[in-house]
Amino acid sequence: MNLVSLNIETIPLGQPLPFVLRGGDGVLLAQKGYVIRNRAELSSMVARGRQLCVDTDESGDSHRAYLAQLQRLLNADTNLGEIAAMKMTAAEESARRARETRALPDWPELQLRATQLLRTPSPADFGARFQALHEELARHCEQTPDATLLALIYLSTQETRMYSATHALLVSCVCMVVAREMLRWPEAGVHQLGRAALSMNIAMTELQDQLTQQTHPLTAQQIAAVESHAERAEALLRSLGVADPVWLEAVRCHHHRQPGPLGKKTPAQQMARLIQRADIFGARMAPRATRSPMPVTAAMQASYYDEDHQVDEAGAALVKTLGVYPPGAFVRLASQEVGVVVRRGATATTPRVAVVTNREGMPTGEPIPRDTGMPPWKITGVVALKDVRVKLPLERMLSLA
Repeated sequence: MNLVSLNIETIPLGQPLPFVLRGGDGVLLAQKGYVIRNRAELSSMVARGRQLCVDTDESGDSHRAYLAQLQRLLNADTNLGEIAAMKMTAAEESARRARETRALPDWPELQLRATQLLRTPSPADFGARFQALHEELARHCEQTPDATLLALIYLSTQETRMYSATHALLVSCVCMVVAREMLRWPEAGVHQLGRAALSMNIAMTELQDQLTQQTHPLTAQQIAAVESHAERAEALLRSLGVADPVWLEAVRCHHHRQPGPLGKKTPAQQMARLIQRADIFGARMAPRATRSPMPVTAAMQASYYDEDHQVDEAGAALVKTLGVYPPGAFVRLASQEVGVVVRRGATATTPRVAVVTNREGMPTGEPIPRDTGMPPWKITGVVALKDVRVKLPLERMLSLA
């Protein structure tokens, strides 16, 4: 909690509060949107809280926009009566414009582009379309890795119609972030890895989408197609003009079971192993017609241990990079609040969380930021997506990342 004292003259009367109002000891005096009717009610609040404060961790954008509007009025020598009557709408509009300037990607559009490209690749334009798609994804991974992970993990936990392409986007993103931040690979290797991950299932994109919604067991023909998809993907990529031998080998080997130190592997084998670990992570969290998504901790554990039940170097790098509770995961706090992880923290177990339901299980209305490195908001466990009783628009969550 980061409390900032407020001047009583700047509190709007007869208008909805643009932020949560707290006392000097942090006690809640009024929720955002509450209307303080007159000066007597305001004085009563001051008496209860000793002073009026706003928690900037809790009311960040609204408070900053409010202060900016106050400063403009003061600079214009506006009288205190007009300042006190300042409307909340101006503050909210400023906050909205500030969020929009971040130019967040249109994720549904990116999902659709990836699905169309990977389902029906054409030699005539595959190279240019694939390069444009990968470059856009790589840019988001480098500039806003937490928001990108949040978007793709969240979408992967509920997507079935465009599962294959969404999964490829997620695996490619995870691989690039791990290679850049934890393994410190050169940028050329990071992008080479990202391209291989994005194209790993190109030979069975349509089949993968079908299987996520299929309720009966796989047929013999489907099993054969799944088992041969890596080799067929390599051949298809060659026919589409891909000539990079490392990229092609990584795709061909991305399902090989080859545990062991990364340093003893060739560059292509290292990429294949990273893709395999990220592939397992993403697949465990994805829903199927016959099962719900697995908890994020189970997905992490499956990536962390290798085929011999030993710690896998590539899997460990993934967990250390994303954290035990990666962006997009829903968690329960010591306060009994439930929130979504929006940003990685200083350690693997202390991410930044936006609370969406309070301790009584009721929606908070506005997501409330929490620092899980502080004891009152320590994470006590994960929450299954089906048990989260509030649905936030992706854009709203991304604005908090």
